[in-house]
Amino acid sequence: MKFKFTFVAFLVTVITFAQNIDNALLHGMNFRSIGPAGMSGRVTSIDVVQTDQTIIYAGTSAGSLWKSTNAGTSWQPIFENQKTASVGDLAIYQKNPNVIYLGTGEGNPRNSQNYGYGMYKSLDGGKTWKHLGLEKTKSIHRVIVHPDNPDVVWVGAIGTAWGTTEDRGVYKTTDGGDSWKKILYTNTSTGVADMVMDPFNPNKIMVAMWEYQRWPWFMNSGGPGSAIHVTMDGGDSWLKLGAANGLPDETLGRIGLAISRSNPNVVYANIETKPENAMWRSDNGGQTFKKTTAQGVGDRPFYYADVEVDPNNENRVYHIATTISRSEDGGKSFKPMLDFFGGVHSDHHAFWINPENSSHILDGNDGGFYASHDMGKTWRFSHNLPAGQFYHINVDNEMPYNVYGGMQDNGSWVGPAYKFAMFGKIHNYEWKGVGFGDGFDVIPDPRDSRYGYSMSQGGNFQRYDRLTGIVQTVMPEHPDGVELRFNWDAGMNTDPFDLNVVYGGSQFVHKSTDNGNSWTIISPDLTTNDPEKQKQHESGGLTIDDSTAENHTTILVIEPSSRERGLIWVGTDDGNVQITRDGGNTWTNVGGNIKGVPANSWVAQIKHSKHNNGEAFAVIEDHRRDNWTPYVYRTRDYGKSWERIVDQNDVWGFALSFVQDPIQPNLMFVGTEFGLYFSLDGAKNWQQWKKDFPTVSVKDMVIQPREHDLVVGTFGRSIWILDDIRPLRALATNMAIKDKAVHMFEPADAYLGVVGFPEFFGGASESFAGKNREMGAIMNYYAKEGTKKDGVIIEISNADGEVVREIKTMAKPGVNRVMWDLKTRGSMVPGKPDLFSMFLMGGANVFYGDYTVTAKIGENSDSKTITVLKDPKTPVSDEDFKTNIERKVTFNKSADMLMGTYKKVEGAIKSLKQVKPFVEKDEALKEEHAKLSAQAEELKYKIIPRNLKGLFDTTPDLRSQLLSVAMYYFNPMSQVDNNSEIRFGHVKKKIAKVNAEIGAFEEAMKSLKKKVNDSDLMTWD
Repeated sequence: MKFKFTFVAFLVTVITFAQNIDNALLHGMNFRSIGPAGMSGRVTSIDVVQTDQTIIYAGTSAGSLWKSTNAGTSWQPIFENQKTASVGDLAIYQKNPNVIYLGTGEGNPRNSQNYGYGMYKSLDGGKTWKHLGLEKTKSIHRVIVHPDNPDVVWVGAIGTAWGTTEDRGVYKTTDGGDSWKKILYTNTSTGVADMVMDPFNPNKIMVAMWEYQRWPWFMNSGGPGSAIHVTMDGGDSWLKLGAANGLPDETLGRIGLAISRSNPNVVYANIETKPENAMWRSDNGGQTFKKTTAQGVGDRPFYYADVEVDPNNENRVYHIATTISRSEDGGKSFKPMLDFFGGVHSDHHAFWINPENSSHILDGNDGGFYASHDMGKTWRFSHNLPAGQFYHINVDNEMPYNVYGGMQDNGSWVGPAYKFAMFGKIHNYEWKGVGFGDGFDVIPDPRDSRYGYSMSQGGNFQRYDRLTGIVQTVMPEHPDGVELRFNWDAGMNTDPFDLNVVYGGSQFVHKSTDNGNSWTIISPDLTTNDPEKQKQHESGGLTIDDSTAENHTTILVIEPSSRERGLIWVGTDDGNVQITRDGGNTWTNVGGNIKGVPANSWVAQIKHSKHNNGEAFAVIEDHRRDNWTPYVYRTRDYGKSWERIVDQNDVWGFALSFVQDPIQPNLMFVGTEFGLYFSLDGAKNWQQWKKDFPTVSVKDMVIQPREHDLVVGTFGRSIWILDDIRPLRALATNMAIKDKAVHMFEPADAYLGVVGFPEFFGGASESFAGKNREMGAIMNYYAKEGTKKDGVIIEISNADGEVVREIKTMAKPGVNRVMWDLKTRGSMVPGKPDLFSMFLMGGANVFYGDYTVTAKIGENSDSKTITVLKDPKTPVSDEDFKTNIERKVTFNKSADMLMGTYKKVEGAIKSLKQVKPFVEKDEALKEEHAKLSAQAEELKYKIIPRNLKGLFDTTPDLRSQLLSVAMYYFNPMSQVDNNSEIRFGHVKKKIAKVNAEIGAFEEAMKSLKKKVNDSDLMTWD
C-alpha cells in the first residue's frame, strides 16, 4: 500500500511539473516598458556619494532602487529581482561607497503603502545584493551606518501598519548584518518614525518612537508608546525624554527629528500632539526643548513629519510635508518654499542637502525626483524615472490601440501601446490626461474612444473628451439625500450588452444611460452597512485625516457579464460578493459560500468568464487586517460554490489581480504584491515570470483582444506590455509542442501601418522613452534545440507560392521571435554601406492578403498563415498603393543591376592591379594597361562618389542619383506622382549610358587580356 501511494505521488509530481515551463525557454517573449515617466511615483529615500556627487541613489515606495552616475541625467534600476520592490531607506558607507545598506518597505503608512522583506546589503555599488534578514519587520523607515565601521548598522523598523507585532523598534548589527539585536522596543503598536545620529558622535542616536495603527476603515496616530529616546552609547542604554525635558506633557503622535551638523547642540523635533502640532527646539543637545511655533508645521503628520537642518546653518530648518516650508530664524516661523501649483509635486518624503553647498537640494515626493541648485527657487524634474503607481489598466481597440490607467496621486492618463514610426519611441508627451486627483479606473466609451470615464478618489466619476481635454464631474447623487459611501477606489464599469450604460458603485449600484448626467439606483445597499466602520470623519487619531482613504462598507467591483445579459457581479470592501441575473431587480449575496477566507475581507477583483456561463473568478485580499495570504477563487455555478485556485504555496505575496485568456481558458495570469505569475494548466500550477519582468506590485491586467497582448499596470513601475501571448496560449493547449523539432505558432494579423518620417530627435538621456513595438509582423516559433548562426530559415510566401522574403536567423531552445517588416528583400547600392542608404534601399512593401510563413530547421519545418491587413488610417487607395509597390520593385531591380555593374568595374580594377607588375616589362602593353586603369577608375567614380572635402547635397555619380530617386519611394502610402518617374527616367538613361561605356571598356579589356596572354609574360585568366 505504501509503495502504491508513493508511486501515485510520483506520477502526480511528474504530471504537475510537466505543466510548467522554464522561463529560459520563453526567451523570445519579452515585456516592453512603455512608461509613462512624466508622471512619476513616490520617492521615499535619497542618498549621495559624498566624494562623487554625480552618484545618486533614489529609493521608491514600490518601484525599486534607482541609481544615477551622472547627477540625475539618467537612471538605472538596481534592485529589480529581490523579494520586494519597496524601499524604505538606504545608507551609503561613505568611506567605501560601494557598501550600501537597504531597508525595505516604505515607512509612510498611508492606505496604499507597499511592503518589504527586511534588510539587504551590497558590496559593489548595487550590482549584487545579499539578504540580511529582518523580513518580519514589513517596513523599515530608517537605516544608519556607522561613519567609521561598515559592520555597525542601526535599523529603525516602523513595522506593519495593519496590526500589532513585536517585530518593531531599533535593531543593531556589529557584524555587517549577519546577526541583529533589538536594542529599543516599546510595545506591539509602536515603531520607529525617525532616527538620527549626531554627526560628530556616532554613539549618540535619537529615536522617535510612534504608536499608530491602520484598519481598512480607520487610522489612529498617537498613544503612550510615542516618545523621543536618546542613547549616548550606541544603543546599549536609552533615556526616554518627556515633560522633564520640556516636551509636551500630552499624548504624542508622530515625531520628526533633526540634529544640526554645524552645531550638534541644536536639535529640532516636529511633534504631533494635542491641542496642536508644533516645532520644538533644543540648544543643549536634546536635554531640554522649547516650542518654537505651531504655525504651518503639522498638516498630515501620519504621512510626513520630517525635519531637515541646513548642514551649514543651524537656524535654517526645513519642514517636509504636503509642501516644503523653510525657517531662517531657528524654527520660530516658517514660510512655504514651494507653491502647491508651482511645478513641483506635493507630498514630500525624502530630502537631501549637500553638506558642501547648501544651495544644492534633492527632493523626493509623490511625483518623483527633483533637484535644485539655488536653494529651492527653481527645480529640475527627472522625467525619466518610470515609477508610476497604477491602480487600474484598460485598453481600447483603436489602431494602434491605446492604454488607459489611473495613478496614485498623479491623475488618469491615456497613451499609445505602440505606434507606427520608424525608430520611434513612446514619449512622455504622448500621454494625455483624462482625469485629476488620485487616478483609478479609466474606461473608454465603447461607442467612441474619444470619450470615456475616469475616476478620482472617493467616487469622483468624470466624463472626459480626449480631443478637447474637457473633463466633467458626473458623480452620482442620491435623489432622497441619503449619504453615499464611495470607496477611495470605487467600482465603475460599462455594460457589454448596452453600450449606453455606465455603472458606478457607492453602497448601491448606480446606472446611467446618458453619459453620467443622471443616475438611477438598481440595488439595495450591497455591503454589510456596519456603522462601526463608517466613522472616517473621526479617522486620524491626534490629527484628523479624512481623505476618503478610510471610506468603508463600499462597493469596489462592478463586473457585468459579456456572456449573459443582466448578469452583474459586485464585490465590496467588507467581504460581500453579490450577484444579480436580472439587471438589478434581485440580488443574492454569495460571499458566504467562499470557504477559507476570513469574513469581511477585501474583494479586490471579480472577473467573469468569457468561456462558460455561471463562471467567475474572485481575487480577495486581507492585508489591511495584517493577513498577507493570497486568495483567488473560481465559481462555476453562479457563486453557489467556490474552489480556491491560488494560495500561499503558489505565489509570493497577497493576490491583487487576475486575468484569464479569452481564447484558451487554461492560460491564466495572477498579479501579487511582489510580482507576476502565470499558469498553463488552468491554475493547477503557477510560476513567476522572472526573466524580464521586475519584482513589483501588479495591480491590474488586461488582454487586448485584437493584438493578443498582455497589458500590465504595476504599482511602482508604470505600464508593461507582453506582445502577442499566442505562444503561451498554444503551450497551454498542447504542451507536446516542446517535443517538436520546430513548431510555428499561429501569427497574429499584421497591419501595414501608416509610417511617417523617422523621429530622429526623440530627446537626450534626460528624457524617458518607452520601448515601442517593432513594426511589422510578430512571428513566433518553437525550437527544441538551439542552432548555429543562420541555422533557421523563415520563408514568407504569397498566395502563388512565390517566396517573397527569406529571413535567416539563429534559434535558442524554446520560444523564438522574429519580426518581418512586411517587405520583400531590399537592395544595395554601390559603395560603402551606410545607415541612410540601407534605410532607403529597403524592400518593397507586400500587398494586403494572406501569406504562408514557414520555419525551417534542417529537414524539419512547420507553416502557418499570416494575414496582412490595411491600416484604417491609410490615406491612399489600393490602386495607388499597388502602383507605388510596383514602382519600388522596378526601382530595386535597377539598383540590383547597377550593383552588378559596379561589381564588374571593381573586379576589373582588381584584375588590372594584379597584372600591372608583369605588363610593365612591355612598353606598349604598359601604356595600354595604364589607359584602361584610368578608364576603370573613371567608370568607378561615375557610379560612386569620390572622397571630396566639404558638404554636398548630390553629386553626379549614379549612386547619389539613385538615392535621390529612392527618396520618392520612401513611403508607398502616398499619392502616385510623376516627378519620381521623370527623375527615375533620367537616372535610367544615365545608367544605360554608363553601361554602354562599360560594355566598350569590357571589349578593350578582352583585347588587352589577349595581348598579355600572347606575350608569354603571364597567363591572365
